[in-house]
Amino acid sequence: MFTTISRTINEALKNFLRNGWLSLATSMILMLSLYTLSILFIIVMVSNVVIKNVQEKSNISIYFNQSVDEETILAIQQEIEKNPLVNSVRYIDKNSALDIFKKNNANEEAILKSIEEVGDNPLLASLVIKASDPTQYQAIYEFVNGADFSQEINRINYTKNKEIINKLNFLIGKIREIGLIASSILAVSSILITFNSIRITIYSRRKEMQIMRLVGASNLFIRLPYIFEGVLYGLSASILSTILLLITVRFISPYISESILSQSFMSFFLGKLWLIILFQLVAGCILGIASSMIAIRRYLKT
Repeated sequence: MFTTISRTINEALKNFLRNGWLSLATSMILMLSLYTLSILFIIVMVSNVVIKNVQEKSNISIYFNQSVDEETILAIQQEIEKNPLVNSVRYIDKNSALDIFKKNNANEEAILKSIEEVGDNPLLASLVIKASDPTQYQAIYEFVNGADFSQEINRINYTKNKEIINKLNFLIGKIREIGLIASSILAVSSILITFNSIRITIYSRRKEMQIMRLVGASNLFIRLPYIFEGVLYGLSASILSTILLLITVRFISPYISESILSQSFMSFFLGKLWLIILFQLVAGCILGIASSMIAIRRYLKT
């Protein structure tokens, strides 16, 4: 068995090197397909992290009318906390809201002066609600909006957060669709190119294979070198694609804000590098083997 595998790998390597520029061209086409698939794979991972971060930072803030006293708000807080969908409810009184507003606008002198000119604190007391599950904000919003105390509410800010998440999901969905279409086109092209390379190899060695059949070589013994040749195309394309990805990420990383992923894009990429390499190796081998099997079925009558 070891002898068969060793012979198979040697033959596949000889075929790969013998084809020269054809092998290089095939590997480059496969590389473009894997590169596009990997970009899509990275986009999916990044989008999942971004959406998770947005959801974790999301909340529902309920702002009460100026006439509502603190005792009433605290009673409403206790009622909301009883809802099993709610993780926590934080009360922010008017004075605390003003302090937070001033801190967030410390560099905006015009805004701070306008607040001072108003005299009285114009901000509203509020309750900040965090859900146990980020997907349950809509249900919490409907609960608050339909509660008996809803007439005490001035406004609820959930709609804005909902729109941001929905727009983000829509944008990421479109990017995934475009990526899948481009990847599919390149994958088909890769299979056709690899198929053609192996077809040429089979044709050039047709007399040798006839002799092998005459001396009793099994079908598996004859076919294996071409399957391993397809694997070699996939492996070489994976290596080239990984190098190109590293260059791409290094180039675009400075232009992506760290706040998006809570770390630099390069750090995020390096943290997922082994997963990306594994993805490329598996995808490359699948494309290579698929091309080989098609060529073998079509041109190798064994």
